[in-house]
Amino acid sequence: MQKKGLLGQLIQNFCCLPGIGPKSAQRIAFYILQRDRNGAKILAETLLKALSELRHCQSCRTLTEHTLCEICQDERRNPALMCIVESPADAWVIEQATAFKGYYFVLHGRLSPLDGIGPDELGLHLLENRLQSGLIQELILATNSTVEGEATAYLISEIAKKYQVPASRIAHGIPMGGELEFIDSGTLSHAFSGRKLI
Repeated sequence: MQKKGLLGQLIQNFCCLPGIGPKSAQRIAFYILQRDRNGAKILAETLLKALSELRHCQSCRTLTEHTLCEICQDERRNPALMCIVESPADAWVIEQATAFKGYYFVLHGRLSPLDGIGPDELGLHLLENRLQSGLIQELILATNSTVEGEATAYLISEIAKKYQVPASRIAHGIPMGGELEFIDSGTLSHAFSGRKLI
């Protein structure tokens, strides 16, 4: 039974968030209304401010409130190294989990002709302009391990070859602490084909 009124609308609107189903949306709505109205007000104000002030960095295309994001403004980073990611969230994760000290280029998606997403929608002409500058000496392709992500990585590697820029792909395979008997066959096959000498 679908709830009517403002409360029902609030619950339904929480369902638009990834990973939030009707039950979780209901718990969130009741929690903020009964226990944390001030926190909800701060969240709403911050969300409205973010929506009006955040835009794409002119260099890497991540989200920022400035013309250039903090990473692109950081002159201590290595300008010869660029990591290609599908989303700002991917760049955020790499920053938190690795010691990567180059720059990023955010595609805001991956090739998907059926959805009308081609090279132009991913800003590959902008990436090609960066490669033409001659400053970039290596691309690290950190697109997701999906058919679309692999196709995107392949296309970018072909563009990089035109400018004699080597492109490497992040490794995919067995997770740290993973046991072989629980790994799916596709992941295991990928791990075998991507093996390296030790």
